[in-house]
This record gives sequence, C-alpha cells and structure tokens, in this order.
Amino acid sequence: MSRSTETNPARGGKINRKTAETQIGVKLNLDGEGKCDISTGIGFLDHMLTLLAKHSFTDLCVKANGDLEVDSHHTVEDIGITLGLALKEALGDKAGIHRYGNCFIPMDETLAQVCLDFSGRPFLVFDAVIPKVQLGNYEAEMTEEFFRAVAMNCGLTLHIRVFYGSNVHHIIEAIFKAFARAMAEAVAKDPRVKGVMSSKGVL
Repeated sequence: MSRSTETNPARGGKINRKTAETQIGVKLNLDGEGKCDISTGIGFLDHMLTLLAKHSFTDLCVKANGDLEVDSHHTVEDIGITLGLALKEALGDKAGIHRYGNCFIPMDETLAQVCLDFSGRPFLVFDAVIPKVQLGNYEAEMTEEFFRAVAMNCGLTLHIRVFYGSNVHHIIEAIFKAFARAMAEAVAKDPRVKGVMSSKGVL
C-alpha cells in the first residue's frame, strides 16, 4: 500500500491499495464541490459513490480493478477500506471540525438515518434489513460490509438505521445520501472550535 499527498489540497487524501484480488486508488478533497470520477466495474456502486461525492460536497476519484468474475465482495470491501484510509488521511488531526454528524433522508417509501462521530474509535451499528438481491453485479448485502470497512479504517463511530422501506435501490441510496450529508456536517470547519472538539484535547 502506498500513500501520497504531494499534490493534494490541505484536506486531501490519496491512497493506493493493491492486493492479489483488487487494485484500488482513491483520491478525495473534503473542501470540494461534489465533483467525481468513479470507475469500479460495478455500475450500482459507481452510482452510489457519485451520490456520496455530490451530497458531501467532496471531490472524489475512485478507480478499481477487482476479481468481479468471482463476485463483487472483494472489490466493494476493498474500496471501503481504501476510502476509509483516504478519509482518515484527509482529516489529519481533526482540528477545527464539528466532529459529529446526523442526517435523516427520505427516499420515496424509505426513511434512513445516519449518525456518525469521527472519534478515532471505530464502530458500526447497522440496523437495516436489506434483502439479498443483486442490483446489476452488486450484491445488496455488501452495503453493510462497505460501511464497516469505511468505519474500521477511518476510525469512525457509525450508526446506520433504516426505519422502513421496500425498494432495495431506495434503501441503499437513502443510506449513502444520509452518510454523505452527515459526513459533510461532521467534517465542516467551525471557527469556534479551537483544536479538536474534545475535552481530552485529542481524538
């Protein structure tokens, strides 16, 4: 795995990760405009990552080559790992950020909520029932694994809850949009925050 921020903006992260199963490159700018360049070989995931960039106001580039002839598991999980590492790198010492984010997103018949904390303590609560179906070549059950990989590698406390919903596309899209909006709130700079938002003085 290699890391480089030599051409990155102040709050940028760039991670390249290569295994025997996948080759992933992620570059992001937390102070972007929602621009994206996504190519994972998984059409539905491309759509979700595009939404993530748009609704978090993050400029995001994701390039992935994986063993999709097996299934989408390795590629989806490894993109989550790499995105989590890039997000951790972009945040640095987390000075000046809100730290917490929360968002409810309605998507037609679906309602989802994401609460998160850039605490440095990785944890995932995934309270959502997602039927085991395929959306193109994307296994819907991989949604939980994606967010687990992001949380564990970023040091993020992440709670995801779907209150109700029946359309699998809507359920997953609502989760991604709620995550994006909660993330945007949490990483936003606030001049009132001196150092990090913690009485301990460190996150």
